[in-house]
Amino acid sequence: MKVFLTILICLIIFSACKENPVDTVFFDFSGNRGVYIVNEGNFMYGNSSLSFYDTDSKRVYNQVFQARNGAPLGDVAQSIAIWNNLGFVVVNNSGKIYVIDSRTAEFKGTISGLSSPRHIHFVHSQKAYVTDLYARKITIFDPQTLQITGKIPVGNSKSEFNQHSTEQLISYKNLVFINCWSYDNKILVINSDTDQLIDSIEVFKQPNSMVLDKENKLWVLTDGGFEGNPYGYEQPGLLKIDAETREVERSFRFARGEHPLNLCINPTRDTLYFLNRHVWKMATGEKRIPEQPFIESKYTSSYGGFYSLAIDPETSEIYLGDAIDHRQNGLVYRYSRNGKLIDEFKVGISPGDFAFKKD
Repeated sequence: MKVFLTILICLIIFSACKENPVDTVFFDFSGNRGVYIVNEGNFMYGNSSLSFYDTDSKRVYNQVFQARNGAPLGDVAQSIAIWNNLGFVVVNNSGKIYVIDSRTAEFKGTISGLSSPRHIHFVHSQKAYVTDLYARKITIFDPQTLQITGKIPVGNSKSEFNQHSTEQLISYKNLVFINCWSYDNKILVINSDTDQLIDSIEVFKQPNSMVLDKENKLWVLTDGGFEGNPYGYEQPGLLKIDAETREVERSFRFARGEHPLNLCINPTRDTLYFLNRHVWKMATGEKRIPEQPFIESKYTSSYGGFYSLAIDPETSEIYLGDAIDHRQNGLVYRYSRNGKLIDEFKVGISPGDFAFKKD
């Protein structure tokens, strides 16, 4: 029965490509350190894609999902997470998660029936959470069987806005913190033992990214909304929250009109990185926002600067996605931990997320 279902799923997702078959490329990334890059593509165009970059050879492979499996990735690929040699690619507007072998890019399965999935977080070998922009629930699935096993309602019926959308997830002990970005100002707290929403933390408007530092302080970056936003418009901010007490310990403000995003942390968890057109670097013990960027974008006046950011969890190297105009293929820049350019290469349209493969 399982074999039949697997064959049926494959036939469904590959049927769209029957009229334009392509030769299958049998990739072998086994033993290679590298990084997968999710290229979002354009909304409603179905032109998202997946790239792989070999960090040792500096070779880039584009369109690896389509080249290996003979099918397009889908409409607006949002994020990717690697677990147990499997890559889970969240395709937002298609409402699906495609699962591939991270060593070969071979299709292994699909998780479907989702509304607008955003990010995945693996709680343990039999439980993972999926956040969602519109569903107002966290979907629970088993990463071994790929079966949906439950949900956690997170809707706020008391608000005139359609809260809570959910984005990134971070674990601390048996708690999972989740930021609510769209028309919201909350960090939700889930008990991962019981799969229950147990608390929320109020922060500045529209928290877009989070990290946990070595002292178990949760750092939250907010964008403040936009001018004319019915939910409000304020200065963006950065907050430091104690994960144990859930109390805000320190807060920083940016100038109104700035757009900080994509908060990341280095492997030793003592240095923050984020985008605000350029790349900014800040030690967790600093008392103020840095005044000078760490890495400058050349194209802030033309295209608004860097689009995405990731830090290699082993080498501390910095990867930057440049979407240019969101119509042509984008660029990825690879920098050393000291800010020296190592490499740059072309990928797909709007490179938005990265996942590092160890071997």
